[in-house]
Parts: sequence; structure tokens; C-alpha cells
Amino acid sequence: MEFGSEQERRSRYNRQLQQWSPVKETAGTPSVPPQVGYCFHSPKKHPWRPIMGYEEIEVTPMPSQPITNTMVDPCYTPAGMAAEPLRFPNLVTGFDRSPEHAARAALYTRYTQHEWNQNSINNYNESDAKRNYSERVRNDIMRMLRETDEIGTQGQRDSGRRIGERITDTTFWRNEVSIEMERLVATCEKLNETRRQLERAIAGIEGPLHIVQECLYHREKRQGVEQVHDAVEQSLLKEVAVLRECQDKFRNMLEKVRQQAKNCRATQHELETDMRNKEYALGIDSMCHQLNNFSKGLQLYAGIERYDPTVCDTARWAAASAATLQRSQSERAKAVQMLSDSENLINVSATQIWDQWSNTNSAFTRRIAETIEIKNKLQLHLHKIQQEIFEVEKTLELLNKAIEDKLQPMKVAHTRLQARTNRPHLEKCRDDAQNRLVREVCELQDTMERLRTRLAAAEGAHQSLLATRAGLEAALRGKANALFIDRDQCMALRRGYPVTAAIKS
Repeated sequence: MEFGSEQERRSRYNRQLQQWSPVKETAGTPSVPPQVGYCFHSPKKHPWRPIMGYEEIEVTPMPSQPITNTMVDPCYTPAGMAAEPLRFPNLVTGFDRSPEHAARAALYTRYTQHEWNQNSINNYNESDAKRNYSERVRNDIMRMLRETDEIGTQGQRDSGRRIGERITDTTFWRNEVSIEMERLVATCEKLNETRRQLERAIAGIEGPLHIVQECLYHREKRQGVEQVHDAVEQSLLKEVAVLRECQDKFRNMLEKVRQQAKNCRATQHELETDMRNKEYALGIDSMCHQLNNFSKGLQLYAGIERYDPTVCDTARWAAASAATLQRSQSERAKAVQMLSDSENLINVSATQIWDQWSNTNSAFTRRIAETIEIKNKLQLHLHKIQQEIFEVEKTLELLNKAIEDKLQPMKVAHTRLQARTNRPHLEKCRDDAQNRLVREVCELQDTMERLRTRLAAAEGAHQSLLATRAGLEAALRGKANALFIDRDQCMALRRGYPVTAAIKS
């Protein structure tokens, strides 16, 4: 291997020395110049090589064998490095070495043959990658040009087709609105005739309603338990409800007839507005449908695609048109129904009122007959209660006498027991006589207790009978008062009143 002249070797060695930076002095350690065995690498020239981890090794030159890479120790490999441990040559240089040795050691700081070959391979690979990438970009651009042309043509064709569909939909809804408006105008003209008939029907209900209310006021005068919510009162309340309901129906119908004309006119205005808007939209869409790439007046409007003037989507637009038609049909149906209901309401209401009037009269008749029957039964029960009270009073006298009769035998038994307590010493024997006297006293006490219990029950029954008699007497008075109110006062008002004629007149 040729190392060059001695002057060149010295220059390379001096450049190596200039790359060394002096180490700061530490406590007790002076700064020293580089010694034999230090290895210096520039991070700018070899950024992949570590700047730390060099160990100080002194290589002893061998005259008989040249220095090779196999004679150096491996460098320190940092943790996490995937590469195999690198071997770095130590510069066998020093102030006490010859220039030939320094030049020979400096050769180990250059790139290796493997690195030189790898650099060429990297250049080949990078060239191929960039060329392939450029080719893919050109192919993508050509494909994009074809796609954009197709997208533009297809977009304009689809837009024209969609505008045509929109014109068809708008024309359909415009025709529907026009037909519905003609029907609505014809229906509204028939509403004014029913108003006067309903006003007469409202005035005819006041008479029957006054009679029913008077009957309710009279029945409020009933006394005690007779103020019952019976079938008559239910029928009267139902009759009041029927009369007021019919009157409310007439008033509601009258108000609806008056309001329906306004509603029909408002609906007609909505239909006219909707049809006018659809005519205007049809003109714009027809003009847009006829435009093409060669039409006159075409311009660019910057940012028009970002401006969204729409207020609804297609579903809501169709729903709005359908809702307008539905409202018109609903109002027209109400008007037609009013024309039919107004003709039938008076007759139906008169029949309903008359039926309820007859039901109330029947309820009064049944209630009067029931009151008379109950009154007769109360009188019969009152007579039986009087007889039972007499019998209970006799039983009370017998019980009191029986209790008094048991007092004398009780005294005899007690006296005997007390006397036998005076027997001396062993004569105080519990003999059969003693047992029988004790049992006799217990029997007499039990008998008297049962008699007293019966006496208390009989007295309670007697008081109950007295209260029942008072209740029956009060009930009889209430029945007589209720019978007078229902038969003589209420029915006198209801007989012969021309209910149907008053309503239909």
C-alpha cells in the first residue's frame, strides 16, 4: 500500500491533531495532550459513528507484522443500537513515534470499501424509487384528466335530468293546487244559509232548561237522608247536560259556520300564494333546464357554490305542498260536514231532548211509586219495632228478678263456708262438704255473671230499638216531604210542556 510522501503524511497527522479539543482540568488532574492510543472522529464527517465510548489503548508496533484491523478492540456499542459492534482502529501516534507510523494509523479514519459500495447501491435505489414515483404521478395525472372530463359531462347531464324531474314535480303540485282551489271556492258559498237556523234553535232550548233547573231547586228542599242522589236527580242532571250540550252544539256550529268562511278564505289565499310561487319557480327551472355550454349570458359567480339560499329539502317541500292541500281539503270537508250537520242537528237534538224529558218523567213516576212503597213498609216496621220494644222491656224485668233471686242462695253458701273456717285443728279437713260448698259458690257466681251479661245485652237491644224507632219516624216524615216535592211540585211543572215544539219553532 502506498502512503504518499513524507510531507503529505505529516500534513494528515497535523490535521488529526487539530481535531482534538483539550479536556478541562479536574481536581488533581492536569490537562494533557493526546497520547498514543486516542482515536478522534469528526461528527460532521461521520455522523453515524459515536463520539463517546473510545477506550485508551496503546498498541505496540511489531516490526515483523503490519498493523491490521484484526488487531484492534471493538468499540463501545450504546444500548438500543441494532448494528453489530463496530471496530475502530486506534491511532498509533504520539510525539515519540515516527511519521511513518502516524501516516499509517491515519488511513484507518477513512471510509471503508463496504461503505463506498453501499453508497453507490443507495444512489441506484434512490434513482429507481424517484423514477418510479414520477411515473406513478404522471399516470395518476392522466387518469385524473380523463376522470375530471367524465365527471364534468356526467354532472351536467345529471343536473339537467334532475331539473327536469323537478319541473315535473312542480307541475304536478301546481295542478293539484289549482283543482283544490276551485272546489274550495264552490264549497264556501254554501255556508251562509245555516246561520239563521242555528240561531233559532239556540233560543228554543231556554224554556226546557228553566223547568229542569226549577225541579232541581225544589228537590234541594228534601230533608235528611232523602237528599239522595237518586235516579231522578241523575236524570235531571243528565237532562240539564243534554240541553246545555245541544245548546253548546248549536252555538259551536254557529261559531264554526262564521269562522269557517274566514278559514276558507285564508286557505284560498294560501292556495293562491302557493300556486303563484310554483308558477314563478317553473319559469326559473325551465330556463335552467334549457341552458347548455353554448348558451348566451353564462357567467362565473365566485363563491356561489358556498352560498346556500335554500330553506328546506325536497321532502319538506313536498310535505309543505301536501300540507297546504290537506288543510284545504280539511277545511272543505268541515264546510261540507257543517252543511249536513246543520240540517240534521235541530231534528236530532229535539229527539234527544224529548227522549231525555220522557226518561226524567218516567224516573219521577218510578221514584214516587217507590217512595210510597217504602213509606208503607216503614210504617209496618215501625209497628213491629213498637211490639219488640214492649217484649224487651218485659225480658229486662225478668232478668232483674232472676239476679235478685240468686242473692239468697249465695248468702247461704258464703255463711256455711265462713262457719266451717272455725273448725279446730285437724277438723279443718277438705272434705266433700267443703268441696261442694266451694263449687256451689262458683256456680252461683257464674250464673249471676251470665245473667248480668244478658241483662246488659237486653238493655243495649232496648236502646237500639228506641233509636231505630226514632229513625223510622224521621224517615216517614222525610218520605212524606219528598213525596210532596216530587209528585205535587216537580211533576206539576213538567206535565204538558211542548218541548219539541219549543225547539223546532
